[in-house]
Amino acid sequence: MSDADQQSKVAAFFGYGEYGTDTKTEVIAGMTTFLTMSYIIVVNPTILSAAISVDGYSDGQVFQMIAITTILAAVVGTIVMALYANRPFGLAPGMGLNAYFAFTVVITLGIPWQTALAAVFVEGIVFMAMSSVGARRYIIEFFPKPVKFAVGAGIGLYLLLLGLIEMNVAIAHDDTLLTLGNVASDPVALLSLAGLVFTLVLYSREVTGSIIIGILTTALAGWGLTLGGVVNDGLLTPSGVPEPHYDITPLIGAFLEGFQNIEPVSFAIVVFTFFFVDFFDTAGTLIGVSQFGGFLDDDGNLPEMEKPLMADAVATTFGAMIGTTTVTTYIESSTGIEEGGRTGMTALVVGLLFLLSLAFIPLVAAIPAYASYLALVVVGLIMLQGITDINWESSEWLIPGGLTMVMMPLTASIANGIAAGIISYPIVKTARGDYADVHVAQWALAGAFVLYFYVTSGGVMG
Repeated sequence: MSDADQQSKVAAFFGYGEYGTDTKTEVIAGMTTFLTMSYIIVVNPTILSAAISVDGYSDGQVFQMIAITTILAAVVGTIVMALYANRPFGLAPGMGLNAYFAFTVVITLGIPWQTALAAVFVEGIVFMAMSSVGARRYIIEFFPKPVKFAVGAGIGLYLLLLGLIEMNVAIAHDDTLLTLGNVASDPVALLSLAGLVFTLVLYSREVTGSIIIGILTTALAGWGLTLGGVVNDGLLTPSGVPEPHYDITPLIGAFLEGFQNIEPVSFAIVVFTFFFVDFFDTAGTLIGVSQFGGFLDDDGNLPEMEKPLMADAVATTFGAMIGTTTVTTYIESSTGIEEGGRTGMTALVVGLLFLLSLAFIPLVAAIPAYASYLALVVVGLIMLQGITDINWESSEWLIPGGLTMVMMPLTASIANGIAAGIISYPIVKTARGDYADVHVAQWALAGAFVLYFYVTSGGVMG
């Protein structure tokens, strides 16, 4: 078979013609998405290793075990997304849920990490069952329109804040919560801002691959300044490269042990929280990045949404089986979409790059976090254009849409933003005398989220 025939088959499988894309664009998009979400390979084991310990293995070895399981879960989820759902979305163990797993469930509540993994496994099975019959899609389609169309801009604000904090441009402050960092004297902030300006210039000039060029150039500059002796080692670059360790057998199947001696009430609450946060984080991310990529229909719904939802359900179940936390679609997928990614080929490239990263686990941290996070600032700015989709003159759009947007960055949670919007929508509609327009499912969602806030803000778990 000739190269032309093979390319034609690839184009037909992924539907290049429908989306006006090509392999080069999709590959660049996949590389961009991978670079902006690859930090999870380091961050996830950093968080989970605080709660997971294995007799006979050092902390460094456990760290690498979790890094490997993180990669494998990302590979499975993203390849299912590519080949089954044909969407340009990357998946990996989710931020926020990993912290809840480690610091709340295991460390604070004292639940064994194996039992926590069992809860993740149960959540994954439930999601697979719901996705197979379209139940998750059905629930998501009852999201109020103001919430659906506010999600993209809300994620943009969240990305902006996250990126600026990781670049040391914004720092914590006792009185104002956040303030401008010591930018003029902080090498990380200075180099980050220089890289951001460089990337924005490239983007403004419509340079293809501007985000990936910005990330790599900033990382190389950090290494150059370090090797040249301008800054101390470890300031602009990661310090130390451990010996490789690839044995993950202590984590595989550990969730089975977690089903022994379960305390039903606490286990149910843990499953409930994993379920809600993952359900609505994934829903919010899918809607947000789909809106950004122009995938939503006129009603704000993603056609065949059950397919990408099944991808994260399969990956979550698989991840729990090998020793990592809930897998979800990543908001960093927006970076690849911005570079033109429109089909599953983008996701396939992401999955393959995650797979290749297994060979370089000790070198994964070579790209400093601040270099990757500058991409989030760029994409966050771009995603703010979704603000124009809101009818700000109507209170039924203003209040739910505004709350959805601002709650995401202010609480560092996509799920909390969606919850605030969904709770407020039927209240506002009823106050306006339009209660007949509110579907019973929207009241049910609002009630469920009130319960979610009660449980997660101290009513039960505290």
